[in-house]
Amino acid sequence: MNIKEIHDLFLKCKSLSIDTRKIEKDSMFFAIKGENFDANTFAQEAFERGALFVIIDNPSYLIDERTILVKNSLETLQELAKFHRQYLKIPIVALTGSNGKTTTKELINVVLAQKYRTKATVGNLNNHIGVPLTLLSFDRETEIGIVEMGANHKKEIEFLCSIAQPDYGYITNFGKAHLEGFGGVEGVIEGKSEMYKYLLENDKLAFVNLDDAIQIEKSKKIKSFTFGLNNSHADINIISIEANPFVLIHYDDFFVKSNLIGLYNANNINAAVAIGKHFKVEKNDIKSAIENYTPTNNRSQLLKKESFEIILDAYNANPSSMAVAITNFLQLDNPDKVMILGDMFELGTESMQEHKIIVDSLAKEQKSICYLIGKSFYENRISKENLYFFETFDNFSEYLKINKPKESSIILIKGSRGMALERTLEFL
Repeated sequence: MNIKEIHDLFLKCKSLSIDTRKIEKDSMFFAIKGENFDANTFAQEAFERGALFVIIDNPSYLIDERTILVKNSLETLQELAKFHRQYLKIPIVALTGSNGKTTTKELINVVLAQKYRTKATVGNLNNHIGVPLTLLSFDRETEIGIVEMGANHKKEIEFLCSIAQPDYGYITNFGKAHLEGFGGVEGVIEGKSEMYKYLLENDKLAFVNLDDAIQIEKSKKIKSFTFGLNNSHADINIISIEANPFVLIHYDDFFVKSNLIGLYNANNINAAVAIGKHFKVEKNDIKSAIENYTPTNNRSQLLKKESFEIILDAYNANPSSMAVAITNFLQLDNPDKVMILGDMFELGTESMQEHKIIVDSLAKEQKSICYLIGKSFYENRISKENLYFFETFDNFSEYLKINKPKESSIILIKGSRGMALERTLEFL
C-alpha cells in the first residue's frame, strides 16, 4: 500500500495514536518499536480499544484487512506526516533553539489565534516522532500550523524541516544545551542553523532578533522580518524592557505587561509580537493575548505557598538558561532570596566545568542562600557559608523538613527535568 492510500485511510479516522492507552474510537494506531518494547504486539489491543486501522511492520501480527503492513512503521509515520503537510498546504511556522522554545511556541499560538484557526505542537512533542504527530493533528480547519523542533545532535533540524517544510522559521537562541550530542557550542550553532539553511534554499522567511549577533550572521542571506531594542532598522522596534519580576515591554506604539518572569522571557514575547505583526494581527489583540497568557508545567511559574513566593522553573535547565535565571533572580527587590538549583544534564565532557562555573559565580554572591542538588554540583562543592550541597534530592528534602527558609522569602527552583525539583513544593 502506498502512502497516498494510507493517507486516504487516515482521513477516515478521527485521530492518530502511537499509544494504545490513549486510543480514541475510530482512530489510526501506529505500532512503533521502542527500546524496550515492540508495539506490534499491541495490534489486537488497539482494535479492542476502538482503532479503525493499525499500521504494523511485523507480519507476525497481521490480523485482517484493517491491519496495514509496512516496511517500517516510524518511517511510514514520517512519510505520512510529510504527505499530509503537502495535502493541507497551510502556512507552517517552525521554531527551534536552545532555550525558550515551548514558551515562545505557546505565545505565538495565542497571538495568532486572535485572528486565525491555529494548531500547535502539544507540550514538547518536538522530535522525530513528535513533529510528525503534530503535523498529523492539523486538519482542514487549521489555517496556520505552529511546529516546535527540538534537537540534540546535528542533522536533526535538517530532517525535521524536510518533513514539516516550514514557510517561516525562528531560532530562539544558541546556548549551551545538549552539548554532549552536538559536540560543543559550535556544534549547537551549526545544528540549530540547519533551519536557516532550509529557509534559504527554499526562499522562505526567517524571524530574526537583531540583538543576537549569531542570528544576524547566520540569517543575513535569508528573507527576514526583524525585531530589536532601540533599532530603527528593525521591523518591530522595542523602546524598553523591564522585569521585576514580570516582563514589561514598550514597543513603538503599545505596551505589553506579561505574566512571565525574568528578562530571559522578553525575547520569547518579542518574537510572538513580531510574528503577530507580520500576520496582520491587530496590536490590541496581540497585547491582550500575551497579557492573558499564564505559564504552566513548571515553566517560570510564580506561585504562593505558605509565606513563600516561589519562581518554579523546573521543567529544564542548561548552562545558558541557568545563568540568566540566576542573574534575573538576583535583581529582584526581595532581600530574602533562596535558590534551589539542580544538576544540568546532557552536557557530556563539559559537565564538570559548566557546573563549576555556576558554583564559582554563586560563590561571589553574598546575600542569597543557595542549595545545590545532584552529583555534578556535589562534586564541585566548596566551603562557603551561604552555599549548601546535597548529593541527592532525598538528602536535600530531609534537610528541608527541619530547616525551612526564612518566612516571606522569594525562592527560585530550577534544574533539569530529570531532577524533578518541583517535588520541593511538598516540603515548603
